[in-house]
Amino acid sequence: MIQEPIVVQPALAAERFVLRALRRSDAGLIAMYMADRRIAEGTRAIPHPLPPGATEAFITRALSEGRGADVWVLDGSERGHAEVLGLVSLTHMEREQSEITYWVAPAFWNTGYASEAVRAIVEANPHRSRTLFAEVFQDNPGSARVLTNCGFEYLGDAEAFSVARGATVPTWTYLRKMD
Repeated sequence: MIQEPIVVQPALAAERFVLRALRRSDAGLIAMYMADRRIAEGTRAIPHPLPPGATEAFITRALSEGRGADVWVLDGSERGHAEVLGLVSLTHMEREQSEITYWVAPAFWNTGYASEAVRAIVEANPHRSRTLFAEVFQDNPGSARVLTNCGFEYLGDAEAFSVARGATVPTWTYLRKMD
């Protein structure tokens, strides 16, 4: 039997789901969603096509003690929804800052789940950050609306490399000062 590592990461309540730490048993649903070109192309790091073992490697990194980010699953199972609706993560940066990233499975787009997840992270501020940053590709205005709905302010244009697209893509950068 494989034991799950102890992950010191709080579960966070949202209205329609719980944000909880990843589990190895999430691999199947996460792999199915991450293999979707639309999800991969909306991120910097998910390749498309998704190579065998990529999801398991991602989960192993996310559960490791030396991880660079905390990852939460949007788990709707307590409310009769899917066990995995999407993921949200916070990456520690310098000077009490963190970067937030997120994706929601396409079947749940336009439901408000992404805004609800980001809002729960902002309200809990589990890293005790003074500032949160986020970046979205400019061809994804829905993700930009999520950020502005959650109190993020537009900071400027930039660009980032997308592994799935194999190209550098224009981005909008946002920040939220925490009180």
